[in-house]
Amino acid sequence: MSATNVRRAELERSTNETRIRVAMDLDGTGSSTISTGVGFFDHMLTHIARHGLFDLEVKADGDLEIDGHHTIEDVGICLGKVFAKALGEPSGIRRYGHAVIPMDEALAEVSIDVSGRPFLAFSAELDKGRVGEFDAELTEEFFRAFAVNSRTTLHIVLRYGQNTHHCIEGIFKAFARALDDAVTRDSRVTGVPSTKGMLET
Repeated sequence: MSATNVRRAELERSTNETRIRVAMDLDGTGSSTISTGVGFFDHMLTHIARHGLFDLEVKADGDLEIDGHHTIEDVGICLGKVFAKALGEPSGIRRYGHAVIPMDEALAEVSIDVSGRPFLAFSAELDKGRVGEFDAELTEEFFRAFAVNSRTTLHIVLRYGQNTHHCIEGIFKAFARALDDAVTRDSRVTGVPSTKGMLET
């Protein structure tokens, strides 16, 4: 792959609530270095890298003495921006991605359109409690932040499941596979995959 075709980007973002650095290579091998201070969230981000075959670095220092909300949402913001930057001009990609992933008793489905139109549909009944130090309801906040800042259309459905850990992990794994599917280059695709000749920006 020539240097002009490298799909990698990084971003640093600092606010009064969080300090975050994210780097992402869309054509990686699944390697990751993750540190957010929220163990279960680190585990989920590692799944994005591993199952999407992205190389991913995330370092976040946030106001966890309050709770994990700012850290998790802001990582979603940064990951979305880095993804969009790494993708660049979306020529020659499949554009759409879809995955249905089982995680023991849970089954999660994710569909994505790298459309330039930000939207999240999230249909998952998750307990309001925690998995480790991760608030389950922040799952939706993370994916909303990603969808808005990556300018993608993202549909997430938890078809069924009882164990909250399994449900969330299935969602993250399905997201990784769907995202990889969407950004995969296809030699049959010429230019931007749209009858308009462009994707909305």
